[in-house]
Amino acid sequence: MTFTDLNQLRTFVTLYELRSVTGAARRLHVTQPTVSHSLKRLRERFGDELFRREGNDMVPTAKATQLFGPLHNALAQIDATVMGSDVFEPTGFSGELVLGLTSIGEQTFLPPIMTALGRVGADPRIQVERLDSDEVESALIRGTIDLALTVSRIATPRLWRTHVRSVEYVALSSGSHPLPATGPDMFEGRRFVRVSARGGHVYPVQALTEHDLMSQVVLTMEEYGTVPAVLEATDLVVLLPRHVAGVFCGWFPRLRIAELPWPAQSTPVELYTRREASLSQAQRWFRSLVLDAVAADEYKSQS
Repeated sequence: MTFTDLNQLRTFVTLYELRSVTGAARRLHVTQPTVSHSLKRLRERFGDELFRREGNDMVPTAKATQLFGPLHNALAQIDATVMGSDVFEPTGFSGELVLGLTSIGEQTFLPPIMTALGRVGADPRIQVERLDSDEVESALIRGTIDLALTVSRIATPRLWRTHVRSVEYVALSSGSHPLPATGPDMFEGRRFVRVSARGGHVYPVQALTEHDLMSQVVLTMEEYGTVPAVLEATDLVVLLPRHVAGVFCGWFPRLRIAELPWPAQSTPVELYTRREASLSQAQRWFRSLVLDAVAADEYKSQS
């Protein structure tokens, strides 16, 4: 295989990930005509159109989807071999790293991440981007963020994914207005806060709907940040992940956690990055640090 062949295959993988000739040219540091020429040669080689233009997107054909996994993995192995002798030294690293988090993720995951960075003596410029769940894949592939933590399951071969922690929901309320013992009637006469599911936390709305409690929602909010202060000042109740409720109780010790009377598991928190071939050494190091900082014990042995 010639160097030209490798460049063409790298163009294919990049175009598959970005779905854009312009984006592929930018990432590969070549001109758009160069990408178009490579695509023409690839089409001739594989006897397939590979990508069809639909609006502004280059949509892969079934043949392109079949080729992507093996070609991506082969290029990743080549890159790992070439770069294997280089050792990344985080001490003194001061580049920028962009972390995609929901508002609830900022509150629960950012403190341990910043603590972990301090322990290793790294001083990168961390920028946190607030993302809706349906923007995560696009933001990672286009390189506007380096890493994302979300409960939204993104099933795609274009991203690397691993579990961080399971998510079990509980009820949270003020100690001045505690909930009764866990049971089918524990929410009778109680009023609820509902928080937007833009970050991927859809379980609360599903549970409230399934158990005929939506009519008891009196406050709808966009973010979780002010929820604990609202709970402490009122008799309202919110459904949220146990690990988040624990953080809120640390801030407002008079809040009280109550178990739910029905199954309360949802999709787990997962960590996403681009695939190995598209990551810099700094990004690989950052992914490892974040995973170690935020993963629950149940998943650390699997990482």
